[in-house]
Amino acid sequence: MDVYGDLNRILVSLFNDLIDIEEKALIVDEFKDISINDMHIIEAIGTGEPKNMSTVAKAIDVTVGTLTIGINGLVKKGYVIRERGTADRRVVYISLTDKGLRAYRHHEQFHKNMALSIMDRLDEDEAVVLVRSLNKMTDYFNNLKVHDK
Repeated sequence: MDVYGDLNRILVSLFNDLIDIEEKALIVDEFKDISINDMHIIEAIGTGEPKNMSTVAKAIDVTVGTLTIGINGLVKKGYVIRERGTADRRVVYISLTDKGLRAYRHHEQFHKNMALSIMDRLDEDEAVVLVRSLNKMTDYFNNLKVHDK
């Protein structure tokens, strides 16, 4: 049994399948004018208080310049509102419009359904092992990102 080869094959397959499935599930008729990257920007903005550009850029691990390009498109398409700060006009705050909130909730529901569907196939012990294993994988990948910078 080639455990390392099996793990590598599974990880590559999961990564590719998740991207494909998420893209097909999230970009329905109402949101066909945005990309998965746009949807992840919407997710990072969230439903709470408006956020500054730096906070959102950090959350999705891009530069403020790269985020600005994405935000420009989302503003034009009616998903995001951009406002200058009242205390400091140099600070730009972004928040979701009603259309952006609908996209956010659609994305959130996709992820909830995905997690529930996986959990339905596992008993309690398997679920605990899966979560523990995925947390270890997440730690590993986060550690790689830290060393890349």
